[in-house]
Amino acid sequence: MAAFRVTRALAGTCSNLAPNVRMFSLGCKNLQEFQYIITEKAGENGNVGVVKLNRPKALNALCDDLMKDLVKGLDMFEDDKSVGAIVLTGSERAFAAGADIREMQGLDCSRVLSGNFLTHWNRLANCKKPTIAAVNGFALGGGCEIAMMCDIIYAGENAKFGQPEILLGTIPGAGGTQRLARAVGKSKCMEMVLTGDKISANEALQFGLVSKVCPVKEVVNEAIKLATKIASNSKLITQLCKEAVNTGYEVSLSEGIHFEKRIFHATFATNDRREGMTAFLEKRTPEFTDS
Repeated sequence: MAAFRVTRALAGTCSNLAPNVRMFSLGCKNLQEFQYIITEKAGENGNVGVVKLNRPKALNALCDDLMKDLVKGLDMFEDDKSVGAIVLTGSERAFAAGADIREMQGLDCSRVLSGNFLTHWNRLANCKKPTIAAVNGFALGGGCEIAMMCDIIYAGENAKFGQPEILLGTIPGAGGTQRLARAVGKSKCMEMVLTGDKISANEALQFGLVSKVCPVKEVVNEAIKLATKIASNSKLITQLCKEAVNTGYEVSLSEGIHFEKRIFHATFATNDRREGMTAFLEKRTPEFTDS
């Protein structure tokens, strides 16, 4: 597939973004040309990074080159101090229909073991800035897994989530059996991964996999609105808060509470904690400096 052109990014809109959301093109100094993703900046102050998966003929199947592009796009937005949150999306038809089966079909055990296959996908889960998946259409297999790597999932009414790897003679390999069980519970996870059945957006909301269901045309805008709100807070404190939640997810309750207390104590060494409390007492909007 031919790489998208710089002029397309400079036009300033992703195809599934409604006109009322102002988009910010990346400056020439930061703009990169990617083959399988489109990157934009959105929000009133250009403080939201938007990554759109862009492999439409393959329903955004996650080939290795696409995932390498995604890693580079995340690195770019992580290095951009003006960006406070990142939105990941696809098309109205497919967020991502799964990993690229043609790419995997010829691999053998020794090759995937020696190459630590799929390990670099964890870059999304390890992103320090808050990430929001705006999901329309299919989020299956690897597509469901990368959505779950994000901190928050907003789903369009047409979204379908599933882990159908069992139907291909394998199992999820990028966190599907682990994150899905934590999100929807063991019983529902077992049902999904052992049958390969899909669930709708409303079912995903019911089981706690997503936090909001929106009309198809509005899901990206709603995700950007949320990201803009998050990005308006102290980026430093936001990072610490995200770290506390993620750490608590992986340790015992007592360990998590202890870690949270220490992070809470650490915020008292920041200028933003002082500014936030002072602004509250003075009944004004805080002016955070991310320090």
